[in-house]
Amino acid sequence: MSTSTHLIKSKSDKLPPSYPLIGSLFAILANRDRVIQWTSDILSDSPTSTFILHRPFGEESVLTSNPANVKHMLETRFNVYQKGETFRNTLSDFFGQGTFLADGENWKHQRQVLSHEFSKQTFYKYFETVVYSELTDHLLPVLSAAAANKTTLDFQDILQRFGLDTICQVACGYDEKSLLPSLAPSELGQAFHDSLRIINQRVSAFLPLIWKTKRFLNIGSEKHLRAGVIRIRNFVKESIKKKKEEQNNNNSLESLDFLSLLLVSGQSDEKFVEDMVINFILAGLESISAVLTWYFWLISGNPDVENEIVKEISGSNADDLVYTQASIFESLRFYPSVPVNSREAMNDDVFPDGTKVKKGSRVSYHNYAMGRSENLWGADCLVFKPDRWLKRDEGNGSVNLTGRDPFSYPEFHAGPRTCMGKEMATWQMKTVVAGVLRQFRVVSEFEKGVKPKFIAYFNSQMEGGFPVRIEKRV
Repeated sequence: MSTSTHLIKSKSDKLPPSYPLIGSLFAILANRDRVIQWTSDILSDSPTSTFILHRPFGEESVLTSNPANVKHMLETRFNVYQKGETFRNTLSDFFGQGTFLADGENWKHQRQVLSHEFSKQTFYKYFETVVYSELTDHLLPVLSAAAANKTTLDFQDILQRFGLDTICQVACGYDEKSLLPSLAPSELGQAFHDSLRIINQRVSAFLPLIWKTKRFLNIGSEKHLRAGVIRIRNFVKESIKKKKEEQNNNNSLESLDFLSLLLVSGQSDEKFVEDMVINFILAGLESISAVLTWYFWLISGNPDVENEIVKEISGSNADDLVYTQASIFESLRFYPSVPVNSREAMNDDVFPDGTKVKKGSRVSYHNYAMGRSENLWGADCLVFKPDRWLKRDEGNGSVNLTGRDPFSYPEFHAGPRTCMGKEMATWQMKTVVAGVLRQFRVVSEFEKGVKPKFIAYFNSQMEGGFPVRIEKRV
C-alpha cells in the first residue's frame, strides 16, 4: 500500500476559548490559514459533532458534521435555514438575485425554470457534445504535447481552463479557447477566479465593516472585485444581446445552450436571465476542476487503484464505469468541492443533538469534516478505499455502487436544494477521467512525502497548483 493511501489526521484541537466582545478572535486569527482543517479537528473532538464558534461582537456560527443535524437543516426545518439577508448583502454584487442566494417564492420559481431546462434531452445531448469536444480537441492534445516534450504542467490550471471553456459553451454557446496549446492568460477566467476569491474574503471576514468601507471608497480588493464583476456581467450582457439579435433575425434560435433555451422559453426579463446565466456558470466553473485536481493527486499515489481504473475503462463507456465512479466519490469524500456550506437561521431553533441555535446565526454543515468522520466511515476512514462504495453480488459476480444517505454525504447537497446537475457532473468527471487515464499517466511532481495544502474560496483548491508530469501509456 502506498504511503499516500493513508491521509494523516491533524492533531486534535480543543474548543477555542471565548472572551467578552471579541469572542474567539485570537483562535480565529491563529488558524486563519487553515480554518477548514481547524474546524474539522474541533468537530472530530465534539461528542455531538457540533460546536458554536463565537465571533466578535456576539455573532455565533454553528458548525456541524452530525447527519441528524444536517437533515434537520436541509429538509426537516428547511424553511428555518435559508440563505438570508446577510448572505445576500454580502454576495449579491456578484451573484445578483440568482439561484445561489434566492429564498422562498423566488427560489421556487428559479428552481422550476432550471428543472424545465435540465429535463430537456436535447440540452443534455448538447452538454455531452461540448464535453467530448473539449476533451478530444483541446485537453488531450495539450497532455499529448506535454508528454512528448517532457514538460511539467500545472494540472489544476489545465483543469480550470477546461472547466471555463466547457461551462461557457454550455451556458451561452461561447468558447473562451483558454485551453489552446499556447495556454495564454484568459482575462475572463482571471476575472471569475479573482472575483470568487475576493467575495469569499467577504464571507469569512470577522469585521465586515472593513470590506464595506473599501467597497464604498472603491479601493483595494473591492476595487478589483468591482472591475472583475463588470467584466463578467458585460460578457453575459453581450451574449444575451447577440442571442436576441439572432432570434429576431431568424425568428428562432437554433442553439441548444442554456441561455438560448431560456430565451426561447419566453424569459424576457434581462436581469433575471443575466443572473440565471451567471449562477449557472458559477455552479460549474470550478467545481469539476476542484474535484478532479485532488482526484488525480490521490490516484497518482495509489497505483493499485489506478490499475483497476485503467482495466475498467479499456473499451468501456462512461455509463459502465462503476469502479471509476466509486473512486471519484471516494476522492470527493476527502476533498469536497464545497468544504463548508452555510445558511442563516430565520428563527430560534434546537438541533436534534440539543444544540440551541439563535435567530440570525450562521449555521454550516461541514462536508470536509464529515468525510473524515470515524463515526460515519469506520476505523479506516482516513484510507482512500473506493471499494467502500461497491457491493458485490456473490451469486452472479456483478459489482454495483452502494447508496449513501445524502445527509451523511451531502457533497451534492440534500433535501429540496439537492444539486440538479449531479448526474451531469458525475458523467462529466467519469468521462474526463476515462479519457485521460486511457492514454496517459498523470505523475505528481511534488517531492516525496510532501502533501499539497488544501484551501478553499467557494470551491476547494490546491494551494500553488498541482505540478505534474504526463507520461504516455504503452
